[in-house]
Amino acid sequence: MNKPLIKPGLQSSIEQILHEVGEDPNREGLLKTPERVEKSLKFLTSGYKTDIHKLVNDALYSENYNEMVIVKDIDVYSL
Repeated sequence: MNKPLIKPGLQSSIEQILHEVGEDPNREGLLKTPERVEKSLKFLTSGYKTDIHKLVNDALYSENYNEMVIVKDIDVYSL
């Protein structure tokens, strides 16, 4: 049996926000919004649980170097 993704408190809070901004949380286009918002927030805050040392794969070095180092292709997401 799958555990529901949305906790009742979170779903209620998201529905209340929709109501406060003048939307009807029960209209067809917004019915799945609480689930989408939860998934979005979990994704955008997932970095807080990330071990930085695993992420950079021990690529931090103590060097006496005064020039710019460019690291490319790093995905960054922020709220």
